[in-house]
Order: sequence, then C-alpha cells, then structure tokens
Amino acid sequence: MRAGDVRALARAVSLVENAAPEAAELLSACFPYTGKALHVGLTGAPGAGKSTLVDRLARMWREAGRRVGVIAVDPSSPYTGGALLGDRIRMQERLGDDGLYVRSMATRGSLGGLAGTTADVAQVIEASGREVVLIETVGVGQDEVEIARLADVTVVVLVPGMGDDVQSLKAGIMEIADVFAINKADREGTDRVEKEISAMQSLASNHEPDIWSVPVVKTIGTTGKGVDVLQAAIIRRWDWLAEDGRLRARRQIYWRERIEGMLRQALLKEARAHGLSETELAQHADRAAAGSEDPYKLVPALVERVFKARGS
Repeated sequence: MRAGDVRALARAVSLVENAAPEAAELLSACFPYTGKALHVGLTGAPGAGKSTLVDRLARMWREAGRRVGVIAVDPSSPYTGGALLGDRIRMQERLGDDGLYVRSMATRGSLGGLAGTTADVAQVIEASGREVVLIETVGVGQDEVEIARLADVTVVVLVPGMGDDVQSLKAGIMEIADVFAINKADREGTDRVEKEISAMQSLASNHEPDIWSVPVVKTIGTTGKGVDVLQAAIIRRWDWLAEDGRLRARRQIYWRERIEGMLRQALLKEARAHGLSETELAQHADRAAAGSEDPYKLVPALVERVFKARGS
C-alpha cells in the first residue's frame, strides 16, 4: 500500500471499514504516516452539487501534481446495507488515474452524515501517500456536523432557491462552515443567498483578529466556474490553521474526542467478551423500561464485572 499499490489500498480500506480483526494492527501501522495531509469536508443539503464540486476539486489538485483521496459517504441501501455508489459512478472516468483513489462508503445507520469508520478510512488513505483527502458527506441536513470534527477545512455547500432554509440550518451545519460555497450560482436567487449568509455572519460577528472570517464563494460545478476560487479559499484556511499552533490545537481536541470514543468501544467490546450477551442486554433494557431495575446502578456493576473477570 505504501508503495502505491491501489489494490492493496482497497483491501486495507475494506479491512478497516468492515472492522476486521486485523484492522487495529493495520491502523496502528498506518498512524506514523498520517497527520500531514489536508482533509477537506464538503457538506450540505442533498442536491446541492457536492459531488460535482468534489470531482472538480480533485481534478484541480491532480493537475497540480497532488495525490488525492476521495471518500464519498452514500446512503445505505435498504436492501443490501451497502452504499448506493452514486459518487463512484459519477467519477468513473477518473478511476484510471492511480494518483486518485475514490471510495464510496455506506452510512450503515450512522448519524451525523458520516459512516462509523470514515475517520479510520481517511487515516488509511492518507497513509497510502495521499496529500489531499476530500470527504463528501451524505447530505442529511442540520445534524451533519461530525465532518467539522474530522476535516481540517469544512465547506458548506448551498444553492439558490433555498429561501428560509438558510435560517433553519443556522443552528446546525451553518455554524461549522470554514468556507461557504454557493453552488449553481447561475441560478436566480444567488445574491439573495449571499446576503442571507452575510446577515447571519454579522449577527454572530466577532472582531477579534484571531477569528477566521468565513469567505463566501460562488461556484458553478458543472462548468467549473469559481472552483479555483473555492480551492484558493480552502488553501487560505489551511495556511491560517498552520499559524500559531491552531492546527495542533484543533487536532488535539479532535483526538481527545476520538480517544474517548475508542475507549467506549473498547469497554463495550470487553463487556461483550466477558458475558454481556445481546440477550442479557435486552433483558436489562426490558427491566429498566418496566422500572424494576436501576440502570444507574446496573452500569457500574457491569463495569466491575468486566474488570473482575480480567483480573482473574
């Protein structure tokens, strides 16, 4: 994989995505080769043209000689549980380029616009030598904020004709934007969306010099117009983060949350390995629902049981 074998990368990603027994060892081996790539997240409502912008940005970075990875998080199929693969199909013409790796992932029931293993897959793709990793979320709307924790730069994509939707989104994805992209800017209503964003920003403005001023970029993904301006805005944000230890501080917060999440998963795995079956868990849930068992006393007892079992 480190030598550039795309098939080896695909197998490695599959191991991580499917939580194979070898996944932890693989991720540990990949970790020393991570931490330098630019991770860009693109989020926004379905139909905003995120996939087209991702394709255009990937092309531009490839033309600049950068090796690029793309993670396209698609809705899970209600029948197979797999990704619908829409983004893979749209970028099919580029898949002959070994400098570009595209992976579609199913959400598999995860909320927040990402799949449960997206962060780990991004680590593997970066370890394969990719200098830019583009992550397109599924497009679920206001709850789609997990990408802000994973990405170094988050682009929120809007389109004209949203009307009051800009206001309704402000408590969710509107607050995580490092860059706003008004896509399909050849449509009527582009100026209105731009004014609404500016008005929203003025209400929450902070004039401290250390605060990033979120730019608003107009793009037409189908023709590529304005995508160079969008790329430049992303790079400016990346350069800004590199100053005064901002990127280090941001990633410290990210890893604190990741480690806590990994710890929770490890504890639950240990509990299951030491006798907490799905049947027993269902019985506890049933008793808690009936009011006959106190869950606040149950959980410490289960944790104690795990550590006693490990000690013996």
